[in-house]
Amino acid sequence: MTRPILGEASIHPAIHDQVADKHADIVKEVQNAIAANAVVVVGMRQNPNPKYARKLLDTHHIPYKYLEYGSYFSGWRRRGALKMWTGWPSFPMVFVKGMLVGGADDLQALIDSGALKKMLAVRASTV
Repeated sequence: MTRPILGEASIHPAIHDQVADKHADIVKEVQNAIAANAVVVVGMRQNPNPKYARKLLDTHHIPYKYLEYGSYFSGWRRRGALKMWTGWPSFPMVFVKGMLVGGADDLQALIDSGALKKMLAVRASTV
């Protein structure tokens, strides 16, 4: 499966830098967290789903890094850069060993199936 992304050739040179750098800081911060932590949860205030994902991880004693960006009333433009980067439409965004695994319900399914434990057992050198 290939996710459709507008190609560089289809972006006018006059706006290329504007498109390339728009809220790049938030994407870089998440990329750095993903590189440094086995599990990363990206969320926002007031949304119960990031809280649920964190509770799942806490209940199963799985360490994670949590990054929070704004609320329903603030930070939505910056969060939009994360949605464009990942293609994931909502929060939380849960990453395991550098892989986007989805949101809270997807995390629950991985835990229930035992797949999360297997993913975390894989040595970092093979990821």
